[in-house]
Amino acid sequence: MLTEEYILNQLREWMDELFEIPPSKVNMDSNLYTDLDVDSIDAVDLVVKIKNLTGKMVQPEDFKNVRTVHDVVLVIQKMSAECEA
Repeated sequence: MLTEEYILNQLREWMDELFEIPPSKVNMDSNLYTDLDVDSIDAVDLVVKIKNLTGKMVQPEDFKNVRTVHDVVLVIQKMSAECEA
């Protein structure tokens, strides 16, 4: 399973690359929508990156309650654990 630290670093890279959000602003408790200004279109780009990392499609029910960076980390960890099973 992917570690929290690895996933957080990936998210920091993606946020910088996709949305020009400085990595220093991306912390576990950062709210995607209020702190980082990620909108629904941006979320689609993020889901594509997650699919590339895990090799699996993000299920809508897994992502509908995502609000913080930590929530995204948990979804990616769950997906990566399922790939290893």
